[in-house]
Amino acid sequence: MKKSMIVVLMIMVLVVAGCGSNKAAENNSAKGSDELTKLKIATLIPPMTEILDIVKPLLKEDGIDLEIVVLSDNVQPNEALANKEVDANFFQHIPYMKQFNESKGSNLVEVQPVYDAIYGGYSKRYKNIADLPEGATLVMANDPSNIGRSLQMFAAADLIKLKDGVGIQATQADITENPKKFKFEEVDLLMLARMLDDGDLVAMTPAYASPLGLTPKKDALITEGEDSEFTITLVAREDNKDSDAIQKLAKRISGPEVKKFLEDNYADIALPAFK
Repeated sequence: MKKSMIVVLMIMVLVVAGCGSNKAAENNSAKGSDELTKLKIATLIPPMTEILDIVKPLLKEDGIDLEIVVLSDNVQPNEALANKEVDANFFQHIPYMKQFNESKGSNLVEVQPVYDAIYGGYSKRYKNIADLPEGATLVMANDPSNIGRSLQMFAAADLIKLKDGVGIQATQADITENPKKFKFEEVDLLMLARMLDDGDLVAMTPAYASPLGLTPKKDALITEGEDSEFTITLVAREDNKDSDAIQKLAKRISGPEVKKFLEDNYADIALPAFK
């Protein structure tokens, strides 16, 4: 009798222990399902940073914890992405990305176009492009894609002439006519705003002009045409571009909330590049 009672008690203990284990497993499983997928993105300045701030809480609803890494120059975001220190970046146009790939042997790819920034030439000294004097200094960013972009804009404004067909690959060596003997200065992208005090005409996007209170429609002496190849784009790597997290980011960064933000706050300088 005593033996049978002991057996029954042992069975009950095992059953209760088993139930406890199952509940613990269920609790752990529930906790696991609530955990967010980490996603790290590199960026530089507004409005890129502001757009990502809008997207961050939306992605949380999708199970994504977006970490925004603000870097200090226009080389670090691509290097961080290529080295897998971040999962994506948002600061550049495709010609710049391609130039980085060619120079570094990396495999960065476009994921989602976000907005078109109106490129312009600004001056503190002159109110009209015709007022630029002989020997004036024209300033542009020193990376190949923005050199070509700037020279194309200068040529479209009849300040210079370029070799036929050079397009956005143009360099100063491709200038065939420079009747006013303009000088050209190439500086780091983040130095452009400071160069307004030193140069006569500075070519830059609204991201660098707007903190100075300048807009292309109101203040630029010249602007780029509407057929620009320089849409600011979400970029990832070939090995992660199709991942669930990146695709959710792409959907949110081209969603109605971002479109409304651009239309309400940056209508004069940035046009949504998605419907």
